Amino acid sequence: MNYRHSFHAGNSADVVKHSLLIALVRALQHKPGALTLIDTHAGCGLYDLGGDDAQRTGEATQGVLRAFADANPLLDDYRAAVHAVNGGDEPRLYPGSPQFLAQLLRPQDALILNEKHPDDASTLRGAMRGTGAAIHERDAYELWLAMVPPRTPRGVVVVDPPYEQTDERARITATLAAAHRKWAHGVTVIWYPLKDSATHQRWKAQLRRLGIPKFLVVEHWLYDSEQPGIYNGAGLFIVNPPYAFMQALPPLLEASRAALAPEGHEGEILCGWLDD
Repeated sequence: MNYRHSFHAGNSADVVKHSLLIALVRALQHKPGALTLIDTHAGCGLYDLGGDDAQRTGEATQGVLRAFADANPLLDDYRAAVHAVNGGDEPRLYPGSPQFLAQLLRPQDALILNEKHPDDASTLRGAMRGTGAAIHERDAYELWLAMVPPRTPRGVVVVDPPYEQTDERARITATLAAAHRKWAHGVTVIWYPLKDSATHQRWKAQLRRLGIPKFLVVEHWLYDSEQPGIYNGAGLFIVNPPYAFMQALPPLLEASRAALAPEGHEGEILCGWLDD
């Protein structure tokens, strides 16, 4: 599966991912200690919703535009972060994860971004100018392992690949296992598309065999029944989610489900521990 983000910016997966990312970082910031935020597949940082790529799919209409049309105050933080990169009421630009993370930084926090594709890395540098982010142009999995544990007492690694390579899941699994051995208490967020449930169940079985405790699974299924061969939503694996985040999660997930349910479908967001 090729998930180049310029084609999918602001879709339903982004709404869930970025809403939860905001809640997760803010929960960690209940404590004053410094955080290092690491994004291994940072992309371009900012996306034009009126551009050819985004217009070709039109996915923002079922994602960020639905979130903006919804009145639930639990989505206010997400909407405010999107508003921050836009001048008007309706979003014309969509912030990638680096922009969301940069908006959350406190003076004591650090942001490390990585993008291997040279053109995207160049665009990223322009989009993140003035944020203080350190930007790398390296293999994502090599960087992930090299950057943990971070210099600060706590941190978050965000892994959001395009799933262009057939071995993407295998590399994530192997790198997560190695990173966890180095940094057992670190928080890791791994995004993935939901398209083939059989493939996904096999991957979860492989991850379960790693024996990592506190391994949360959040899955947002758009359609009420199996839709073979098409994109059916997305999920997040979250290792070591903080307690305050877990307390806030159920109502936030329900708000997201209600706002994003496709016409004629209720949608579903499942949340539980991998080893349950």
